[in-house]
Amino acid sequence: MYKAAKDRYERMTYNRVGKSGLKLPQLSLGLWQNFGEEKPYEEVKEIILKAFDHGITHFDLANNYGRPAGSAERHFGKVMKEALSPYRDQLIISTKAGYGMWEGPYGDFGSRKYLMASIDQSLERMGLKYVDIFYHHRPDYETPLEETMKALADIVHQGKALYVGISNYPAERARRAVKILRDYGVEMLITQPHFSMLDRWIQKEGLVDAMIDEGVGIIPFSILSQGLLTDKYIDQIPEDSRVANPDIWFLNEENITKELRDKLRKLQSIAKKRNQSLAEMTIAWTCAQKGISSVLIGVSKLSQLESNLKAMKNISFTQQELADIIAILEEK
Repeated sequence: MYKAAKDRYERMTYNRVGKSGLKLPQLSLGLWQNFGEEKPYEEVKEIILKAFDHGITHFDLANNYGRPAGSAERHFGKVMKEALSPYRDQLIISTKAGYGMWEGPYGDFGSRKYLMASIDQSLERMGLKYVDIFYHHRPDYETPLEETMKALADIVHQGKALYVGISNYPAERARRAVKILRDYGVEMLITQPHFSMLDRWIQKEGLVDAMIDEGVGIIPFSILSQGLLTDKYIDQIPEDSRVANPDIWFLNEENITKELRDKLRKLQSIAKKRNQSLAEMTIAWTCAQKGISSVLIGVSKLSQLESNLKAMKNISFTQQELADIIAILEEK
């Protein structure tokens, strides 16, 4: 029988989310890739339990995560049943709906029909009575925002989620979503955008300032840019990498330019002076950015989880380090 590490809460920092009463761990584990049937269940279970043993209390899913879609939630539900059910009140479990999940006109985007059906399906796959956070996964410009937000508010009022959030929304639409939800008696908890050193759009386009102003937390994903912000691609493209498998992943060889490699080498030089790998420094840098409540990490094996956790040993930066990093990133 699994027993969680007694010192797990001493290993992690917890941050308040926006103006809410909820705290999230500095690092949260995303189950976007590598947690469905594409990976043996025992490996999935080992990574999830090891994460919890290190104080990662937040596990982030979506209805379509895993291959086939839904398999990540089923695997997570099995881990809950076999090991984590005694710790349910110590966990933050989130899921989402917004991308294509089932055939026909009702399994995609942001209609009330889709969101209400999806939350019920997700709860059934995971064997849960409620999730802690339920997100609309992407903006739907053909469905009235009021309809989508009313569905989120009703999901909270029905007790199927404790909090709600949005993902991939630009600043102006996010502000509108916050206001509409508030009119329905529910506060927006958090937004989940893609963000990394190589793609700082949330800072440049005003999403960070807007969410701070509204009291909403931010939890970015793809902080390592699908692996580009690691030491992996600085000299060559490994055969087992995402770039080497463009049919499966979102990267291809065209992403690995000479200019990118030059930047990565310079960033790696700063990381080495901090006694960190490039990936570790990237995670630490993301944690240190204004408005960030927690950072989503995605791993494919236990060693990657352990490496990511090492980043927490040094998340402080000097002003000179921060300036040098920005100067490198903005080089043409």
